Amino acid sequence: MTPLSPSDAPSAPRRPTVAFLLGHPAHFIALGFGAGLSRKAPGTVGTLWAWLAYLVLQQWLSPQHLGWLIAASTLVGWWACTITARHMAVADPGSIVWDEVVAFWLVLWLAMPMGFWGQFVAFALFRFFDAAKPGPVGWADSLFKGFGWRGGWGILWDDFVAAFCTLLVIAVWRF
Repeated sequence: MTPLSPSDAPSAPRRPTVAFLLGHPAHFIALGFGAGLSRKAPGTVGTLWAWLAYLVLQQWLSPQHLGWLIAASTLVGWWACTITARHMAVADPGSIVWDEVVAFWLVLWLAMPMGFWGQFVAFALFRFFDAAKPGPVGWADSLFKGFGWRGGWGILWDDFVAAFCTLLVIAVWRF
């Protein structure tokens, strides 16, 4: 079976709908279980969802298991983002928020323990780096564009660089 090109993609609405979300398991994952359907600031909503989900998950999973979850979520997310972007015929749609979810989980996993205000600062820093794309984040965003595995990785890559920048600021702040 040959992969779909963007022109062969099933017709998807400009703004994804619940039907699109539920139409393929990759869409459900890439759209952050529905967080990406937000009409306003889907990346912020996805990051908020990630924060809440992490706080719940850490109640049941050890730090080692959280690390494995983040690694597995990266691989599954790569697949999901690749498929969903292709089906939407947009290289990096704003409604794909799995990149924010996994990258912010990484921030929390590496920076915890922190109280509410530390987590809030981590959230604000991550959103700044992800949205404004200063320096290395902008560079990372420009590296992998298009469709297929390369584009799917590109969706995730700039958020991982934003996570690294966030962690660097937190490390300097703590030092």
